[in-house]
Amino acid sequence: MPWHVTLYNVLTIANNVLLILIGIPFLLQLVYMFLFWLPKKKFPVSETKHKLCVIIPAHDEEDVIGETVRRLFERQTYPKELFDVYVVAHNCTDRTAEVARAAGATVFELNDPDPRHHIVSYALKHGYERILETGIDYAFSIRLDADNHVNDEFFSLMNDAYSAGVQIARPYESALNMTQNQFTRACGLYYTFDSRFSSRVRERLHIDAHVNGPGSMTDMAIIKKLGGYDTVSITEDTEFCFKRMMDGYRCHFVEDAVVYEDLPSSMRDTMNRNKRIASGNVRLLGKYTFPMIFHTFKQLRFGFIEQLLTYDFMFICFLLCTWIPGYYIYACLYLGLNGLFTTEAAALFGVTGPGLWQLLIIIGICVGVLFLVAGVSQGLLLVLLDYKKMGAEKRRQLISGALLFPAFTIVYCVTMTIGMFCKPKWNKIRRNTGTKVVLPAEGDPIGPSEPSEAERKEE
Repeated sequence: MPWHVTLYNVLTIANNVLLILIGIPFLLQLVYMFLFWLPKKKFPVSETKHKLCVIIPAHDEEDVIGETVRRLFERQTYPKELFDVYVVAHNCTDRTAEVARAAGATVFELNDPDPRHHIVSYALKHGYERILETGIDYAFSIRLDADNHVNDEFFSLMNDAYSAGVQIARPYESALNMTQNQFTRACGLYYTFDSRFSSRVRERLHIDAHVNGPGSMTDMAIIKKLGGYDTVSITEDTEFCFKRMMDGYRCHFVEDAVVYEDLPSSMRDTMNRNKRIASGNVRLLGKYTFPMIFHTFKQLRFGFIEQLLTYDFMFICFLLCTWIPGYYIYACLYLGLNGLFTTEAAALFGVTGPGLWQLLIIIGICVGVLFLVAGVSQGLLLVLLDYKKMGAEKRRQLISGALLFPAFTIVYCVTMTIGMFCKPKWNKIRRNTGTKVVLPAEGDPIGPSEPSEAERKEE
């Protein structure tokens, strides 16, 4: 058999193996989508109101930090005397500290000349150390970013979960600027998928939630036991989740608690965001893959494998941007140049698999199915179910985002692949401060799925 036939057959076998590996996480996402009908988890309303603290790391955020802090004091239905807001102004060169204090926050200023420490995890570490030094007996903490807004009952809902025994939890993640432009519509739907579909199914099936940053709740008993925040990596939120899971803690999803964040509104914004995510996740998986597999068997807990499958998506992005297009271009050229247009001709030549026409048909069908099933249909279902939670007044405002959902997936894959080879810093983020924020009027619930305090008590 000619060497080029052997090479083609070997590469085809390797490609088929990689397609199976790529298909497993995608299949998991489809399962989450098809189980959208599962009811959300509701925690019993707690009569006990616990003392809590909010910690907000900030680097040059004078444009947004004031509004974030003010909204907490003005809009939360939780008793004002039972929560404190702490802002860690980390190496700020603007008026972040001054603005945060004026809004009512206690500010810890951290000026660290070491460039290796210019990431958000060191701000969190410093902030938790200072909070422990106050001696105030907080029951739990809530971590927010400088641009985050939360719904009015956020603290009450997290308190309900804490009272029910939850020690680590994440909220529903939505967007401040979902309807800003076509890019944010598609981007928002992509990130919301994990809240509405994946996180709900995980909670109902008793699989650990992915607790990754904005709005996350942590039992302060954990922080006290650790002596502070024990994670200083680029993706500190995910690593903190991994480490607590290995310590035996369960991670939960509090769906009615909604955090709104400022979404990337352009390719450049997405690139900057994904640099941090991809670069951090490469290091994270290199460090924790084998320990997580070990704890899967030690604790007999599927959540470890599920987390790894999800975070391995960045390697899938790399394959989708490199191997997959490279292999199929090569296969089409090889079959075409050798005149192997049919399966019969290919078999006579010693080539395993389809001929050129059959290969092109298979590629077309696969791309079409992925475009419609794994792309547009997911976006449309999200719009149908949760458009109000995503800051839209009418479903039609987000329809274009659903149609562009597959295109953004390609953008996401490309930016994650590039980000894997970058070393990002915690630079000032360009915020969409001029964008209209679609949030409810004071006292109004966000979306029909969020009951009032009285309704929750009746339930």
